[in-house]
Amino acid sequence: VMSILLHGDAAFAGQGVVYETFHLSDLPSYTTNGTIHVVVNNQIGFTTDPRMARSSPYPTDVARVVNAPIFHVNADDPEAVMYVCSVAAEWRNTFNKDVVVDLVCYRRRGHNEMDEPMFTQPLMYKQIHKQVPVLKKYADKLIADGTVTLQEFEEEIAKYDRICEEAYTRSKDNKILHIKHWLDSPWPGFFNMDGEPKSMSCPPTGISEEVLTHIGNVASSVPVQDFKIHSGLSRILKARSEMTKNRVVDWALAEYMAFGSVLKEGIHVRLSGQDVERGTF
Repeated sequence: VMSILLHGDAAFAGQGVVYETFHLSDLPSYTTNGTIHVVVNNQIGFTTDPRMARSSPYPTDVARVVNAPIFHVNADDPEAVMYVCSVAAEWRNTFNKDVVVDLVCYRRRGHNEMDEPMFTQPLMYKQIHKQVPVLKKYADKLIADGTVTLQEFEEEIAKYDRICEEAYTRSKDNKILHIKHWLDSPWPGFFNMDGEPKSMSCPPTGISEEVLTHIGNVASSVPVQDFKIHSGLSRILKARSEMTKNRVVDWALAEYMAFGSVLKEGIHVRLSGQDVERGTF
């Protein structure tokens, strides 16, 4: 499995979650062994010029915090894009570290059908209107090189248009949404073919009082003989032991009961978070 994240340029620089996940990228319990970040960089974000949106020259500079290699590539050159993506994939497979591909491109129209970009970016959009679209530019090059003929190119375009048109027509006919066909459900057999849950009843998950008492006693004891325990901790353990004896629980003991019952069934439990290692909560 190779994890690939697709970003926009303004989001890559502006969303804190990007910076945060870079810092998680190499932690032992969180790493994906390298993510490929693809930034579709239209050099404008929503309607804000980069100089008003971030303090660094490139939107991808946040990736420098983990020394990830960053490839800036002209998206008008499909072969260069393919080459860079191959290098990124090879980097990730070889070193198991994050890598960033910055596709430097442009947005031909506004960010939606109602948006007129000439209001806010008149100079940029004068340039863009003169720009030959990448498909035509690359097709002309391939035809000039003799790699494909004009007829082959037109057939390929017609074939793609047909796929889109047929899918659009089919989308109008489809009355039943078969969730089952595309949903990778973690509970096989949970949904019927119409995407409805088969039944909402759950098997009983209770355990006997004897097992709960056992977990409570273990959770309030010190496993090592002659172990000098901190007085604050021994108070907590003593209180927990008393609660178990008196058949009452507080929030923390209830959590211990839950974890303990799962562990007793041989299921691994991993706690993650800032304070779990020293058991603050």
